Amino acid sequence: MTTAEFRRRLRAGSVAEQTRLLAKLLRQARDTDVWQFTTPAEVKERWPALAPLLGRRRSFWEFLLDCWQKEGRFGDQPA
Repeated sequence: MTTAEFRRRLRAGSVAEQTRLLAKLLRQARDTDVWQFTTPAEVKERWPALAPLLGRRRSFWEFLLDCWQKEGRFGDQPA
């Protein structure tokens, strides 16, 4: 799959396909490369569906999102 096709399917695919592709991205890409395709806010919003699909990488993303939440990066109040 080309990068352009991946982007298109990530945006225009069914919700199930978008979730599957985003989870695959979070599992396999370097964290710095992930942001070429999505945003931290989108990952946070989709977290309930993504978390069960992340395998060993789940704890890393939980840690990162928790740190950003505490720093107020999502516009929320720190915990």
